[in-house]
Amino acid sequence: MKTRILFVCMGNICRSPTAEGVFRAQAELAGMSASVDIDSAGTHAYHVGEPPDARSQDYARKRGYDLSPQRARQVTVQDFNDFDFIVAMDKDNLRILKDRCPAQHQHKLSLMMSHATHSRSDVVPDPYYGGASGFDTVLDYIEDASQGLLQLVKKA
Repeated sequence: MKTRILFVCMGNICRSPTAEGVFRAQAELAGMSASVDIDSAGTHAYHVGEPPDARSQDYARKRGYDLSPQRARQVTVQDFNDFDFIVAMDKDNLRILKDRCPAQHQHKLSLMMSHATHSRSDVVPDPYYGGASGFDTVLDYIEDASQGLLQLVKKA
């Protein structure tokens, strides 16, 4: 049985698709791609059906990650049943998820940066309205936290 992981941010065009792409690549390198199912979604429906932000795709591509096949979607009630790990990029989106999540699935929720092993930030900052360096920071944080999450998934 596959372990299912859902990464969540607000609009599902910057941080969560980056997390999906990075985690998928790291799982593949670890020989775990057959044992995990990875997806991403947004708490809001702002960008449903759209590809990841062009800047996210560009910065990810520079590090060898292809986000182009992804399309934004909104978190559904069924996601709380279907996924084993639901990982929010920041505290606002975690709070929204906690409000929507049935009590029996609350244990599945976590912050992405709670899995980080080196980075000290407690959230993955939203790069959407910032400059180019924000997209590199997002990648740095997500690469770090993905390693920690991968270790947790290996034990699950």
